[in-house]
Amino acid sequence: MTQLQLDQTQIDRARQSARRIARAVFDDMAQFTTTTVERATLRLFGVDGVDENAVPLPNRVVAHMQEHKLLQYGAATILAGAMHEQGLSAQQVAQAVAEGTLSLSRPKDETAARAAANSQARAMCQHIAAQRAQRNELVQTLGEGRAPWLYLIVATGNIYEDVAQARAAAEQGADIIAVIRSTGQSLLDYVPYGATTEGFGGTYATQENFRLMRAALDEVGAKVKRYIRLTNYCSGLCMPEIAAMGAMERLDMMLNDSMYGIIFRDINMKRTFIDQFFSRMVNAYAGIIINTGEDNYLTTADAYDAAHTVLASQLINEQFAELSGLTPEQMGLGHAFEIHPELENGFLWELAHAQLVRQVFPDASLKYMPPTKHMTGNIFKGQVQDTLFNIVSTVTQQNIHLLGMMTEAIHTPFIQDRFLAIQNAKYVFGTMKDLHSEIEFKRGGQIEQRAQAVLAETEAMLAQIETMGLPSAIGKGMFAEISRTPTGGKGLDGVIQKAADYYNPFPNLMLPQALRDRLVGKDASAATAQEMQHA
Repeated sequence: MTQLQLDQTQIDRARQSARRIARAVFDDMAQFTTTTVERATLRLFGVDGVDENAVPLPNRVVAHMQEHKLLQYGAATILAGAMHEQGLSAQQVAQAVAEGTLSLSRPKDETAARAAANSQARAMCQHIAAQRAQRNELVQTLGEGRAPWLYLIVATGNIYEDVAQARAAAEQGADIIAVIRSTGQSLLDYVPYGATTEGFGGTYATQENFRLMRAALDEVGAKVKRYIRLTNYCSGLCMPEIAAMGAMERLDMMLNDSMYGIIFRDINMKRTFIDQFFSRMVNAYAGIIINTGEDNYLTTADAYDAAHTVLASQLINEQFAELSGLTPEQMGLGHAFEIHPELENGFLWELAHAQLVRQVFPDASLKYMPPTKHMTGNIFKGQVQDTLFNIVSTVTQQNIHLLGMMTEAIHTPFIQDRFLAIQNAKYVFGTMKDLHSEIEFKRGGQIEQRAQAVLAETEAMLAQIETMGLPSAIGKGMFAEISRTPTGGKGLDGVIQKAADYYNPFPNLMLPQALRDRLVGKDASAATAQEMQHA
């Protein structure tokens, strides 16, 4: 592929700054857990369902632990201790707590409780590993779409209608189906239960909805002889729980950004930084590709002036992802075709930005988003804008291509709107398949100069953030021109200081050795490994 002349040492310096920024936050947050991390742990132990008032059992148990000052020790050993002492399953313990017939306490035998926790966690890891293996087997036997993968959205509010629309989209040529969540679910501090048929602007993310859509896509995938990937939204106050449910039900992609909830949903930054680590760790282990949300910056900030903030955020997201065990091919770093269509040479700048991102992250599964901010009711102009977006995507070799809709500014897409979007993309991708290998960027030309300027601004921005720290940078509105504070936002009351003997078995099972050592210390990591061998 043709390459822009970029200063690799400048890229390396920017990446090193991002690494230090992310690790400073990681080290500060490692001393805390959250209510939703602990609820996710319970779900991974097998706790599910709701009480007589439709309150999810993970919420009931974690609230009980919090009330009895137990949560700082970790839900895993408290629950496993009760299982060991009472001779009950995780689900039975949860039901007894909800019914008021069992009050939890510190385990009498901590060693036995940890052994029981490790056994329970290992069984779930085996299930998740089997789901990952099944995905790989299906990709091998059915095949998959050629990149850029065509990514389409369904958003009816009714899971059964979503299934019908997803089937149609897959048969029309979609490679990825994303089920948009109901408006505001990211601000719910619980996960709804069961299949849902009412949602506003989307469908609730529930484990049963995941299961239904996964089964439908497997069925249609067998019909079209192509593995169809499933995406949902692993963000908001229940980020780790949704990651756990997605891993159990074999989702393939998750919207999972390190700062989106802070900036766009006003969720407390401590809560978000802790939750994003655990959720990404689960996604990494499950082989799920995350999608980051830098495209959203360009809905509130100008796409030309703020281009460097996108690249800076991508570099930070990359480093947070590495700390959670994600490999480059699992990093769907996001960006978007959002420059004002009336800006002279705007197409050149879009091409420069997309090529810059491709070269800075050569191994990442880049996710490219279509024009939305400047779409209008003129569907003919919208179709042209989407065509230009499709051209940039194929020329710069993007991986995940969210299809633009000519009716973007009018309504949620109809089936026929998706069909036209697929036909547009397929035409461009086919007729320009090898264009990227037949052209070269002019040395010192406007495209190259623009990319170099954005890279220089990115390096300077990251150096500045490294000096002040990421929380302060967010406080100053350096991303998306939106300011948040460390003590503001929703969910801070769910941040819990860990006790000295806090324990959660999943990092030791899911993280690579080097990351386990960083998280819990080499001595503790080795001791836990010994415990697991004896269990």
